[in-house]
Amino acid sequence: MAHIHGIQPSNSSLHKRKLKIVLIMTFIYLVAEVAGGIITQSLALLADAGHMLTDAGGLLLALLAIRYGERKPDRRRTFGYYRAEILAALTNAVVLIVISFFILYEAYQRFLHPPEVATTGMMLVAVTGLLVNSTGILVLRKDSGASLNMKAAYFEVLSDALTSIAVIAAGLIMQLTGWYAVDSVLSAGIGLFILPRTWGLLRASVNVLLEAVPGEIDLVAMRTDLLNINGVCSIHDLHVWSLTSGVNMMSTHLVHHSDADAMQVLRDAQELLEHRYHITHTTIQTEQEGAVLHEKELHP
Repeated sequence: MAHIHGIQPSNSSLHKRKLKIVLIMTFIYLVAEVAGGIITQSLALLADAGHMLTDAGGLLLALLAIRYGERKPDRRRTFGYYRAEILAALTNAVVLIVISFFILYEAYQRFLHPPEVATTGMMLVAVTGLLVNSTGILVLRKDSGASLNMKAAYFEVLSDALTSIAVIAAGLIMQLTGWYAVDSVLSAGIGLFILPRTWGLLRASVNVLLEAVPGEIDLVAMRTDLLNINGVCSIHDLHVWSLTSGVNMMSTHLVHHSDADAMQVLRDAQELLEHRYHITHTTIQTEQEGAVLHEKELHP
């Protein structure tokens, strides 16, 4: 029986620095947007401000998750705190979904009784938001694929930039046509835009917490590849899961023929998993053919 330890730390210092920059910009603009929404009577601005509030909270959670993730394993948490980033992403997704439904409800109420909106002020605030969010996109874009945590932060800023564009367009429509109900229509659009993207993040986070097989791993193909190793006659208790974003783990029992070299079987399996499936943290138990029969009840 052997295992390889291959948990690689992420570039957390760089990620923290970038998240801090975007968090400060987001918070400053959030205050301005709330004030602008109240002054101009624009639900679209207030809806976006609600989204920005969750963004600020999400960015703060992302920072805390990275900080906790850097803590070393202890006697009770032998894997360390890597799952902190998944919990942060999950919390962020749930809050965004709640905010989205609230926006949809408020949009419906405003559509029935649309108030007059100060379009010029509304557009000025939205243009400022577009500049802030565009800067945030540039800061986070390169690292958006590094983890679910960074991906969540990036998508939040990206969606804010798109809603800023939509708010500017709505302001122009109201200014040119006087159709103030477009403010409510846009707010509903913001809520509907957020939901499917947030659902994907929620599903990915839950899958990690449930220790589901990572989406990029074909478990059937892996089983076939392991069975094709010279000397292996069967395999059981094959498990693949993610500890956190980009850190996949695997455990299994390999049953080999009595005349096979158990250590060579183990080395071949480890090499296969590392080079074909990019899994370096594995726990593999080798068993001689026939031994598994004594464990039938324990290992179905």
